[in-house]
Amino acid sequence: MGNNLKAVVVGAVLGVTGAAFAQGTPTTPAAPKAAAKAAAKAAVAGKAAATSGKTEVTWWGHAAFVVKTPGGAVIAIDPWLTNPKAPQGATWPEAVDAILVSHGHFDHVGETKALAQKTSAKVYGSFELVNLLGLPEAQGMGANAGGTFTVKDATIHLVEAVHSSSYQADPKAPSQYAGAPLGFVIQIANGPTLYHSGDTGAFGSMALIAEQFKPTVALLPIGGHFTMDPAQAAVAAKLLKVKSVVPMHYGTFPALAGTPDALTTELKKTRATTKVLALEPGKATAL
Repeated sequence: MGNNLKAVVVGAVLGVTGAAFAQGTPTTPAAPKAAAKAAAKAAVAGKAAATSGKTEVTWWGHAAFVVKTPGGAVIAIDPWLTNPKAPQGATWPEAVDAILVSHGHFDHVGETKALAQKTSAKVYGSFELVNLLGLPEAQGMGANAGGTFTVKDATIHLVEAVHSSSYQADPKAPSQYAGAPLGFVIQIANGPTLYHSGDTGAFGSMALIAEQFKPTVALLPIGGHFTMDPAQAAVAAKLLKVKSVVPMHYGTFPALAGTPDALTTELKKTRATTKVLALEPGKATAL
């Protein structure tokens, strides 16, 4: 998301959410009792997925997702949980093990700090961005492309993205360099391998991601303007060799005009067998 659109929409967004930029104040480390309570909640939160043996993915609108694995891991990605397409009346996840933040723009950082404070989750992202967030040392997991981390039965790989990244703790303050943008590959034991591209255009190294990690489901932006449009996303799907694409980052604002139907049309042009999974915000989908 670029600064021009941000300037246009941020006032309206703040009016609706009251929280888009309220996450810039450093927090204090969670008390031991709070951390223990969060760990207990995490075990409960992953119980349904573990019982079913399926991975569950819930789209919160825009680029925000919550993933629950069969082994009980709960992973939030780009948690702008108050975005205009977020499910109305839904409560935030009670327990989260890991928060993945692809880059520093407000519509991806979202409620990262508040969610981390509530759940004691660790936050993974570029080294510079994680430092700017002012997280407790035990929760900040700043890294870069090539980094790999294990969260219960999920192995998370940080990969490149083609975008920009800056961060504002306060809308009146200057933007600060927030490191390189990232994508995430999440390999789930006895489950799918997910690829959340973050904001990006299509790039040739997606073929390397396919070769190295063999993702089965790609979460790709299709809105255009700041990211891929449906035609470019179809090219990306072909490079990635994925079975399914979950469209994201579309329809939140007028400039993000791409649609899942347009993506389906573009995939047919490439003669790809990739299926489009258009998720409904707030509804868990088993993979």
